[in-house]
Amino acid sequence: MVGQGMGHRAVSRRTLVRGLAASGTLAGIGMPFVARAAEPIRIGFPTPVTGPFGAEAKDQIRSAELAVRQFNEAGGLNGRMAELLVRDDKLNPGEAATRTLELIEKDKAHFIVGALSSAVQLSVNEITRSRKVLYVSISQSDTINEAKDFSRHTFHEALNPHMTTAAVAKHAFRKGTKVAYLAADYAYGHEMLRGFKRAAAAIGAETVGEILHPFGAPDYSTFMPRLRAMRPDILCICNFGRDQANSIKQANDFGLKKAARIVVPVLLHNQRLAGGADAFEGVVGASNYYWRLEETVASAKAFNDAFRAAHANAVPTDYGAYGYTALRSLLMAVKAAGDTDTDKVIAALEVLKYDVAKGPERYRACDHQAIQSVLITESKKKSEMQGEADLFKILDVESGAEAMLRTCDELGHRA
Repeated sequence: MVGQGMGHRAVSRRTLVRGLAASGTLAGIGMPFVARAAEPIRIGFPTPVTGPFGAEAKDQIRSAELAVRQFNEAGGLNGRMAELLVRDDKLNPGEAATRTLELIEKDKAHFIVGALSSAVQLSVNEITRSRKVLYVSISQSDTINEAKDFSRHTFHEALNPHMTTAAVAKHAFRKGTKVAYLAADYAYGHEMLRGFKRAAAAIGAETVGEILHPFGAPDYSTFMPRLRAMRPDILCICNFGRDQANSIKQANDFGLKKAARIVVPVLLHNQRLAGGADAFEGVVGASNYYWRLEETVASAKAFNDAFRAAHANAVPTDYGAYGYTALRSLLMAVKAAGDTDTDKVIAALEVLKYDVAKGPERYRACDHQAIQSVLITESKKKSEMQGEADLFKILDVESGAEAMLRTCDELGHRA
């Protein structure tokens, strides 16, 4: 079920009376009866349906709906069906807090999943942890794992900047490589910049300069000559959504791709479609999911096939996959707990091992970060594409391991 919620038809008096009589429990009943439907499992889903991340948000919704549908078609939890309650957070922390509070207090959501911005997910997390409601975040953030923002009710199913930047740097950087950075001036850009610089220092790459740009900048022409003057071997562009497509297209227009290799922390499916094959050709970045993983991973094939059947043979996207894996892991935990009781579901999630789309995953005990694989992808030349959805080559898959995360101690979690 998706939306505001659906009513349930009452069982007719005749049917109820017949059932009671057959069971031997009918005795002198003269008043009409209405059967009480099982309470649905309500999952609030705040995400920025409108705004510059709208394409990724809508992908999250489609894949989350698929996970809910599969759970319900399998019988739900002893007949209790799941509902997905989507709310537009408008990519605004205040709006997200308001919508989340409404979901909890007015709509009586049992769980919250969603958000597509570092700042927004922290706002959602503030509400859920104060109300002691389980929250599964599906947006990249390092901060949400740190002890000051973490609570036992917080789970993070997405990759985080430390994981993605370390994986990309391991593939692209070498000792002595000169690296310049163009980063969005907000939490996402700052965390990606910090991650790349940390990885560069460990490898022995040299930072030759960095420029911060405002969120949603339509014009990058003032930055490109300054970046060229740094004479980097690699240009790291650390931004998201439309900013990624716009900045890469303009870097290409200014000839930066001929002078330096362009890498990004997260190579986005929708922005590659928006920017085009020529502008993105050869750009390298990380991803949580790419549909061609189905060639080697059985659960990816099953996910893709189910999505294709539901969406006219389309394939799921990277950020869409987050919506699916988060909902699937949550609903698997609900089923394992046999209840929607928060403490029972938290306990089930903490020991859950799942493989629903990309290979094995599990949540680390200290910070509830999902340990999962990181894909390194490269945007294909137009001549290499076999169809409109064939956007990337998978260069490498770094298997999920706790060693790819910051330590619990570094995050402030004390044993």
